[in-house]
Amino acid sequence: MLAIPVISRSISTTCPYCGVGCGIEATVNPDETVTIRGDQAHPANFGKLCVKGTSVGETVSLAGRLLQPMLYGKPVTVDKAVQAVAQGLASMMAEYGPESVAFYVSGQLLTEDYYVANKLIKGFMGSANIDTNSRLCMASAVVGYKRAFGSDTVPASYDDLDACDLLVMVGSNAAWAHPILFQQMAKSKRENPHKKIVLIDPRLTDSADIADLHLPLLPGTDAFLFNGLLSYLAQHQALNDDYISQFTQGIDESLQLAQQTAPSIEVVAEICGLSVESVEEFYRWFAQTEKTVTFYSQGVNQSSSGVDKSNAIINVHLATGRVGKLGASPFSITGQPNAMGGREVGGLANQLAAHMDFNNTADIDRVARFWQATHMAQTNGLKAVDMFKAIESGKIKAIWIMHTNPVVSMPDADAVRRALEACPLVIVSDNMAHTDTVKLAHIQLPAAAWGEKDGTVTNSSRIISRQRPFKSAPVQVKPDWWWICQVAQAMGYAGFDYDSPAAIFREHAALSGFENDGITSRRDFDISGLSNLSDADYDHFVPKPWPITEQSPNGTERLLSDGQFFTDSRKANFIPITPRLPMELPCEAYPFVLNTGRYRDQWHTMTRTALTPRLLQHRSEPLLSINAKDAQKLNLQEGDIARVSNRLGQCLLRVSVDEGMRQGQVFAPMHWTDVYASQARVDCLIPAHTDPLSGQPESKHAVVTIAPFKPQWQGWVMTRSAEWQANTAYWVKVPLANAVLWWLADDQPLDEMSLPIADMRYEDSRLGIYRCATLDDERLDSVFFSAQNSGADLPSPDVIVRLFAEYALTSAQILSLLTGQDNQQADTGAIVCSCFSVGEKTIEKAIVGGANTVESIGVCCQAGSNCGSCIPEIKRLLAKRGV
Repeated sequence: MLAIPVISRSISTTCPYCGVGCGIEATVNPDETVTIRGDQAHPANFGKLCVKGTSVGETVSLAGRLLQPMLYGKPVTVDKAVQAVAQGLASMMAEYGPESVAFYVSGQLLTEDYYVANKLIKGFMGSANIDTNSRLCMASAVVGYKRAFGSDTVPASYDDLDACDLLVMVGSNAAWAHPILFQQMAKSKRENPHKKIVLIDPRLTDSADIADLHLPLLPGTDAFLFNGLLSYLAQHQALNDDYISQFTQGIDESLQLAQQTAPSIEVVAEICGLSVESVEEFYRWFAQTEKTVTFYSQGVNQSSSGVDKSNAIINVHLATGRVGKLGASPFSITGQPNAMGGREVGGLANQLAAHMDFNNTADIDRVARFWQATHMAQTNGLKAVDMFKAIESGKIKAIWIMHTNPVVSMPDADAVRRALEACPLVIVSDNMAHTDTVKLAHIQLPAAAWGEKDGTVTNSSRIISRQRPFKSAPVQVKPDWWWICQVAQAMGYAGFDYDSPAAIFREHAALSGFENDGITSRRDFDISGLSNLSDADYDHFVPKPWPITEQSPNGTERLLSDGQFFTDSRKANFIPITPRLPMELPCEAYPFVLNTGRYRDQWHTMTRTALTPRLLQHRSEPLLSINAKDAQKLNLQEGDIARVSNRLGQCLLRVSVDEGMRQGQVFAPMHWTDVYASQARVDCLIPAHTDPLSGQPESKHAVVTIAPFKPQWQGWVMTRSAEWQANTAYWVKVPLANAVLWWLADDQPLDEMSLPIADMRYEDSRLGIYRCATLDDERLDSVFFSAQNSGADLPSPDVIVRLFAEYALTSAQILSLLTGQDNQQADTGAIVCSCFSVGEKTIEKAIVGGANTVESIGVCCQAGSNCGSCIPEIKRLLAKRGV
């Protein structure tokens, strides 16, 4: 009998990471491994992928997955889990009312999941207490657009990044947070010698690599800068008077307030901590350049005045008529793959579906009639920060958390943990079994992971793409829409008997066009052209930007170009801005400003990226970036450990001296959790201050004090054991390909009993050195190295990592094991290029050998030749060598 060959199959889908929304070709190989490459036809990336996207195929195993429903710590059947959720929610509502329950959802959900979650709680449970982690990301941008345009309309497309002659990046480190767009920006700058790029950011980040001008303004002063720009435009006759009179309203009050708060370049420069010359140059470029895009992100949004900052930016675009035109628009970039999809279905507590609002009674009635809703919510629900405060106070008795980790990502994260610990009913849908939030759940629902999901997502430029499954989900793992609909039906609600995500999508599309005729209502979001999409057409849907109607079946690239807005008057609103500084300012007790954000190779709370060892090569520990002069004053050196604290909590972070930081400011990454570090949940330091209009927290600003953590010893363990757990004051867990690395430090004496049992030992008590190793026959099982105090005598674990890849060590390797050296292996240095695991010393060797450009280094050792995220670091190495 002939064996039937197993053929590889390739599926077009989308990347699960940032808001760029890159297309992916996922090929499932005969051995069930997955090969990832960029989708050449996708309009977001045209085949390019960053290192996170490239490596996403390495995250699809079942390791660490939640594979069966759990009820109070015990496995149950799917049916029993559904009944437990339905009965739990219904009993709370019966005793305490519909406002006693809440959903907290995520930009990781697909649009179809989002849609039914909103329909259930807002249309049938009678509460609008559903909010999303996108509240932490882009809620201020949403309100800014709605105040100015009358709708949450993103007017621009990615093509505008190429077409503009001036690109202003505000509060965005696109080089790390949106690397494919950053490479597009870099390419367009190379091809357009006249293009100017301005980076406005307190930190000197890798995004400055392509900037002609960097404005390191003081944190929170953005609105002063843009009010000053509006004032400058008026003073220099650079306003577009025809556009203003024909398509806008409210210029006089806005301009008057701008002139009062930012009357001159000198005043702006002093408030923002900038030089007069740099502010004047920026203003001059903006005034003279018709094709200008302002590209803004979390540095604007994550603020107690984020909405006003957004509108200060939009004001200068309205004043110059640069909205919805080729190469000219304000462009807010989202952080998550489906944050936009959540906006479309009403994923925020203050929204209704299809860009309708609770402040419009006709909208409430319209959605209720379309859904045939039995208990339609009538008012806004609680936004994220207020939602968790309501849990803490006991007002909310039950919460269903879907695909997010608020115990790590919310501000005042320790308070969020305390609230969930006291909450009578916590339900969590997730694909991972071990997160800081999942472990607090009374009911755990195993949800489909990327690779198993089927539905749609919308990226930052309004492009709707299909997310297609290429792996079958385990038997008891279900899509989120399925769990939600089963619970709805178990609660007795009609209208949730969908047989596929395609059926949900058709209803979503139909609602977008329902009474959206320009007479009854006029709304920007309209995909009614897809309301009769067949299952086959849904399966083969190609990416396109909304609106998608019968008149525009291929979508609409750019909006608002005709000057017709979605306000009652059809004119855009100038918004008068009174700039406000952050809620808490440095003081004697807390003299430093803490800024938080992303690392290049990590994502959110690492539940997916930590499964990929190469994504931990670039930064294996959370670092505190600090200016050299501040470090010196604090008696801190590179590699020391610092205690960062305030009235809310504390973290222990390793020090990285960074000349890109201004004095008085520090930066730490948001990603590490209690699963991967002892004390590195930096959001426990972030106060729960929010923008009064958007409810978005001020995640970019906390005041802290910093002091050296003085360990008696430092060290590291590398082990094959998945069960071994560190118990030191400082530890960081780093998953590797063949082992787990633990960075350790403690202010207590070394406890040898807590270490793996050793076969080999070396100790020098005079120098405070202790080393040991365990072998399984000739295969390395575990290694421990320690040194006293600063750990200056510790060898790098890089050599030992390679020994764990060996099936059996040679006699020479065993003899040299506790020296921490392997003469057979070259030291490649700290990883710079994660795509190809190229270290700093390898790149330096290439430079010494004659490679004097980024391109020649790529030819020599591949670094920088794939996604390009490491190019700024390669350029710094070239500059360091005087090339």
